[in-house]
Amino acid sequence: MTGKPQVRFQRANFIVSDIERALTFYRDVLGFEVTFQKGHNPDSYSFPVFEIPKEAEIGFCILSAPDQPRVMALSEVKNVELAPVPFPRRSAIVLETADPDAVMAGARALGLHVYEEGKLVTHDGRTGREIGIVDFDGNLVVIYLL
Repeated sequence: MTGKPQVRFQRANFIVSDIERALTFYRDVLGFEVTFQKGHNPDSYSFPVFEIPKEAEIGFCILSAPDQPRVMALSEVKNVELAPVPFPRRSAIVLETADPDAVMAGARALGLHVYEEGKLVTHDGRTGREIGIVDFDGNLVVIYLL
């Protein structure tokens, strides 16, 4: 036995059309830090697993939260049109935030869609706030505060 856990969550990944534009939300509003970034790699494993056309140019960055290293990634796909995210949405990231009002204001200032706030009730009866935000490329981010 190697002592490794059977499963360990590494990170979530969203496809974006422009990393720099996406970072205005993920870094500047949500507070992630860019831990690693690299440009186009024509041999990237992302081409087959995300079914990215070979004529695309891709980039990649890894984001960290203050106490959670490398928990998010953005894969940039350029030079091909990205199809709209289908409904119902099939994925989201869920983030606890200390100041949802600031995040909502920052997202709105960028022109992002911010859903009406909902009341969060956890499985153990705690209550709080939850808000959905759609990034520039249709990816869903749900923020909450208990």
